[in-house]
Amino acid sequence: MTDPRTPIFWRDARMPHVELRKVADGREVCYALHTHRHWSIGAIIGGESTFLYRTDQYHVSTGTLVLMNPEWPHACNPIDNQPWAYLMLYVDTAWLTRLRFEAGLLPSENWQDLDTAVITDPRQYQNYCTMADCLLDPGRDLLEKQSRVAENLLDLMQSLAEAPARGIPRPSGTLAAVAEYLDSHCTDEVSLDDLCRLSGYSPGHLVRAFRQSYGLTPHAYLINRRIQHGQSELKRGVSIADAALNAGFADQAHFQRTFKRVVAATPNQYRQPSVQQQEHATSGK
Repeated sequence: MTDPRTPIFWRDARMPHVELRKVADGREVCYALHTHRHWSIGAIIGGESTFLYRTDQYHVSTGTLVLMNPEWPHACNPIDNQPWAYLMLYVDTAWLTRLRFEAGLLPSENWQDLDTAVITDPRQYQNYCTMADCLLDPGRDLLEKQSRVAENLLDLMQSLAEAPARGIPRPSGTLAAVAEYLDSHCTDEVSLDDLCRLSGYSPGHLVRAFRQSYGLTPHAYLINRRIQHGQSELKRGVSIADAALNAGFADQAHFQRTFKRVVAATPNQYRQPSVQQQEHATSGK
């Protein structure tokens, strides 16, 4: 019997644009503030939790959907060890951008952030859960899975397009250059002196300004990128030890501790193939 505290990760190489995570008992699931390169949407399917999203905090419970734009800092955590459960879908940003553009919801094929953070509409919630159940069911056909994902997300994007959007400008100029430097050197040793020379800022001013723009300090941003790099390595089948070194960590133990703090799962749990993947590997489909 599967331990309900163990997260389940669903992935299918034939649908590389989506990944699903299920946690049946999240009382021990605690996230550090982090970001994703992709767009994410989750459903609280049991209990309640806190949802910290940029500078806002929400109390969410069963029947709620939470939405996260790419690169927006967030964290969901249990309340006083109370039980809660959730489903989280991670969607490739370029794929979702194309879906929105082809539906006439974007003026160009460039990503635009969505302003909505929380949805309590019962229909949208049920549609999402039905889609997730389909993905997790190894007996469902590929075409059904692909169709449900496309239909559900298109319906959601169309409903969100009707809502007014505040829009939060993306950082540009000097701070964007610092972030790009961290992106391209995330597996290297980077010093604050390096970033100060690049930006022309003093150490204190740089850390404060970067956190105000990105929601994370330069160091937290760097660690977040290293973990994302490690996740990509693990999905490719790289060993945990090699993934740790390739992601810029000095040793495997440090990688494992940091990975669990950011992903709320161990590297081994994350890299374990789902039932769907195991069936494809044995059947050759």
